[in-house]
Amino acid sequence: MEKVSIRTDLGQKMQNSHSKKGARSSRWNLIRRFRRDRDGAAAIEFAALAIPFAALVFAILESSISFAAQQVLANATDDIARQLRTGQIRAADVSETKLKQLVCDRIDIIVASDCPGLEVDLREFATFADAAQVRIKIGSDGDIDTSDFDVDPGPSLSKNMLRVFYRWPVITDFMRGAMSNLKDNKTLHFATATWQNEPFDD
Repeated sequence: MEKVSIRTDLGQKMQNSHSKKGARSSRWNLIRRFRRDRDGAAAIEFAALAIPFAALVFAILESSISFAAQQVLANATDDIARQLRTGQIRAADVSETKLKQLVCDRIDIIVASDCPGLEVDLREFATFADAAQVRIKIGSDGDIDTSDFDVDPGPSLSKNMLRVFYRWPVITDFMRGAMSNLKDNKTLHFATATWQNEPFDD
């Protein structure tokens, strides 16, 4: 009787052990299946990542195009300053309209037709120190102050400074707060060249 009782107890214990192992195994299988189940995960991940990814892409595009436009403006300014310095463009032939057209012809690849946001300032100075005192001014209306702008280059051997400004529109809505520094959601692009004319015949 005792042997039968012991075997029965052992059998029950083994059965209980198997049932516990089976329950644990079943739970682990359920967890594994849950972890492997990817239904709808792509949609959730896309929703979580699409907005910041799109924002990053647009920020990169906006910044890159703006930087390219600034570089084109700087190159145009350097080119015109070189022609003025060497006498290829004579002071007597330069007017505000002609100077703007010279700049616009060089930057129209990346700006709106007829360069609507373009401003120029070309003046002769007695010394380079005087030229260095000139500052960019923003008016109370949030736009460039052009009240002291002029187009009056000097003759041979004179010291001159050319400043070119362009009101660049910020296209992306969420970038306007970070990039705009002028009214109407625009940012100021500018380039400056200062030189002494070569000894050419006036």
